[in-house]
Amino acid sequence: MRVKDVLKNKGAAVVTVRPDATCRALLELLAEHNIGAVVVSSDGVTVGGIVSERDIVRRLNDRGDAVLDGPVADIASWQVSTCTLDDPVDVLSGTMTQRRIRHLPVVDAAGHLVGIVSIGDMVKTTIDQLEFDRQNLIDYVQG
Repeated sequence: MRVKDVLKNKGAAVVTVRPDATCRALLELLAEHNIGAVVVSSDGVTVGGIVSERDIVRRLNDRGDAVLDGPVADIASWQVSTCTLDDPVDVLSGTMTQRRIRHLPVVDAAGHLVGIVSIGDMVKTTIDQLEFDRQNLIDYVQG
């Protein structure tokens, strides 16, 4: 299984936020789309950074509620790991676990944003594949 298979099932829609948007606007995006992270992008096409619910919670703890009226740029992570459509799911699951990251933006050969995958997507894909393989083995043995 590859990232392109995950996106084929899940969809390739990606929510982005501008770095100058307020953290309050970011919270609205997260709630509206029921997601845990947003790609930070000035143009909606390139990956500049990433910001998650965790980032907001940690900055609220450190700085108080004034962070809500500050820009996303102040709380985003700017060193972003990305993946490509052809990356294998099992390798990415290991990478995500090792680096303790939950979301990976997916980019094409030109570096343009074409999707995002979460550790939950990876787990679901792995479980679906195992179930498919299990059913094939049962059919083979009974067949």
